Amino acid sequence: MKKIIFYCGILLLVWNCLFSIAQAKQRLDWVEVSADKTHFVKKETGKPILFWGVNYDHDAKLRLLDDYWLDEWKTVVEDFGEMKVLGLNVVRIHLQVGRFMDSPTQTNTKSLKQLAKLIQTAEDRGLYLYITGLACYKKANIPVWYDTLNEVERWDVQARFWKHVALICASSAAVFCYDLMNEPIVPDKQSDDWLTPEGLEDMFYVQKITRTPNGRKSHEIAKAWVNHLVAAIRSEDKRHLITVGVIPWATVWHNAKPLFYDPVVAENLDFVSVHFYPEGGKIEKAIQALKVYAIGKPLLIAEMFPMRCSIEEMNQFVNDSKPVTQGWISFYWGKTIEEYAQIPSPTIGEAIMKKWLEYLKSKSTEAGIGDSLRP
Repeated sequence: MKKIIFYCGILLLVWNCLFSIAQAKQRLDWVEVSADKTHFVKKETGKPILFWGVNYDHDAKLRLLDDYWLDEWKTVVEDFGEMKVLGLNVVRIHLQVGRFMDSPTQTNTKSLKQLAKLIQTAEDRGLYLYITGLACYKKANIPVWYDTLNEVERWDVQARFWKHVALICASSAAVFCYDLMNEPIVPDKQSDDWLTPEGLEDMFYVQKITRTPNGRKSHEIAKAWVNHLVAAIRSEDKRHLITVGVIPWATVWHNAKPLFYDPVVAENLDFVSVHFYPEGGKIEKAIQALKVYAIGKPLLIAEMFPMRCSIEEMNQFVNDSKPVTQGWISFYWGKTIEEYAQIPSPTIGEAIMKKWLEYLKSKSTEAGIGDSLRP
């Protein structure tokens, strides 16, 4: 009798584990844009969904995700569990050209397979993936052949990258969207480098989509580039949403108009994605800049962090942006609140990160954000 009770207990435990996984998968309804084009909804239920998440771009050692995910897969899986504990529902990842393209025509099979594993991990934990591609953040990781290509050749490689990524992602509801490139820009004159000279330490997040404008208008170049990449994605995946994360130049110049979110350029983009790091004492200015991007499509803040303001002011920015925003995405670098708490003499940065993660976790339960995270 004791053996029977023991084995029944084991079976019950296994059943509960399987049921929990099934529940997580059921939570991931397909996400689409509402009929009135103002917000995101879950397809099966029609319920609105707000996104509250993080960029999982690098770890605490500043190693980019696809630099270590083959050798340290267990860490990645654990980190996804930790992000779920924070009360998040979306994770923005960044994929490097140099890890996914071995040549202008040959993709890297290992990286594509690892991406498929990551999608499954996200599904198992009830987390959506916001996939940013074409990263060239570390110069050492950029293939020499890639930088020697002309505009047409480079765009074709970028299209091939997205075509193969879309093929891997097409069938999964865990994929929320494709972000064509992080902070692309169109220079107004010829240049020698595809990256801007300014970086953040040894990271270069801003990339040019051409080096040779040759008298063409910026809008003409941007539209042609967007349409080229969207066509490549749509050849394999007609369902997932497409966007491009941009720098909100309206925070710098009061009258600045969006380039990639000009109505003509953004015709084939499904929603607006902007990056905001408000300055202390200038939260209202940031909100006014944000409103410039309210163009009749859902709007999501894909990067935010109290880099230049207090956490209290950042919270004010989040609250004041609710009327026009359907999501907020910050950062997580693989260290939990508890791990930060155990550091004997934390740096200012570590102390801020601990408080910020505490804020993200507590905010996830707030009405208006937390309610939308539940099934």
